[in-house]
Amino acid sequence: MGAERIPGDERTGLAGDVARLRGEGVEMVEMSFVDNAGIVRVKGVPLDRLAAAARYGVGASPCFETFTFDDAMVRGRYLGGPDGDLRLVPDLDRLVRLAALPGWAWAPADKFGQDGQPFVACQRAFATRQVRAAADAGLTALAAFEHEWVLGAPGAAEFVPAFTGPGYGQVRLEATADYALELVAVLREQGLDVQQFHPEYALGQVELSVAAKDPLGAADDALLVRHTVRAVSRRHGWRASFAPCLVPGGAGSGAHLHLSVHGADGNLLADGPGRYGLRPPGEAFLAGVLRELPALQAIGGGNPASFLRLEPSRWAGVWQVWGRETREAAVRLITGTTGTEQWAANAEVKCFDATANPYLIVGAVLAAGLAGVREELWLPAEITGDPAALSDDERAAAGINRLPTNAAEAADALEASAVLADALGKELHDAMLTVRRAEAERFADTSPEELAALTRWRW
Repeated sequence: MGAERIPGDERTGLAGDVARLRGEGVEMVEMSFVDNAGIVRVKGVPLDRLAAAARYGVGASPCFETFTFDDAMVRGRYLGGPDGDLRLVPDLDRLVRLAALPGWAWAPADKFGQDGQPFVACQRAFATRQVRAAADAGLTALAAFEHEWVLGAPGAAEFVPAFTGPGYGQVRLEATADYALELVAVLREQGLDVQQFHPEYALGQVELSVAAKDPLGAADDALLVRHTVRAVSRRHGWRASFAPCLVPGGAGSGAHLHLSVHGADGNLLADGPGRYGLRPPGEAFLAGVLRELPALQAIGGGNPASFLRLEPSRWAGVWQVWGRETREAAVRLITGTTGTEQWAANAEVKCFDATANPYLIVGAVLAAGLAGVREELWLPAEITGDPAALSDDERAAAGINRLPTNAAEAADALEASAVLADALGKELHDAMLTVRRAEAERFADTSPEELAALTRWRW
């Protein structure tokens, strides 16, 4: 949206959109926002109230800025507590009928104050600012999230996978074939370009990818994909979980971010003079992301349960390193096959998961990369293989460092990051730290099994 104030209901075509949605059976419109714990919060209005919501917004307490993932209310230096009110304003450009929830439409919301000015800690506005900062530097980015989730049997006290079979196996596809057909059809009906669906490695796990678009759109897509997955799963008698770990000790579910950066003459990760075709600004961007990874971990996978997934030798990206097609590296460079480099080359950040606010992920990664471009950073030597196979001395000699191993360490790294503190602004930076530290303290002594159970159905 990027509006300097609540934009009003003068958008061309709103009356037509309302009439079309009414003809499609829509009665209610859901407006969603994501808090700093990664929980999607919602308000709904009848369809005939959409114009008023677009003009004046719908009330929401700013207390959610410092809610933890289990709805505990904490207070930061600037935000939290019982005071104040915000206005949620739907982005009508993303308004869509929810094909899997008959009678409902959906739009992501931006947060404004009662004076009509943008809320200083609006996460979606933060992502918009970083997209604009990239444009001011002559750069554009394309992004997409990988979506991994687990399907479980409903009603069971413990997690029971909805199907069994070999990882990535045909047996699993047979068990999910009808489900996949409906899910992909519904997503396409909602305007999403599905690229792949396949069974994954973990118990009951599948994966779906959608086409890349601008970073704000990619974050919006992440919400819509997960919303749709949960609804379609329920219709098939299953329960979907995007939590990072359902069974401690096993593989978990990530939300890897794929990102490419483009200048006036094309993809900066391809057709250049550097390693694997990297151009200097593209390499500098990746170097900036690599440098800020410990702090980015707090934003993109800093929930206490995230660290149940972040273990070596699981392709979770726990090492602060990069490599071409190296799945143990936190930053994996994907060059594409010969002839596809310009449209296929991208970088995958593997250490993120669905406990994170996707708007904060895309905004923070852009901010980190843009800092690298400004400072003309260079990537260190790449890695190959699994760093866990090396001794501590060998890793130290090669400059291979482990990313934070718990929520408190990640929060410390975020606090220490001048780049992200400046980009987020003091209010949003402090709110993010408040949430991460509160979660780290409250669950410091929680067993892995209990932590997995507490977070299993929150995302």
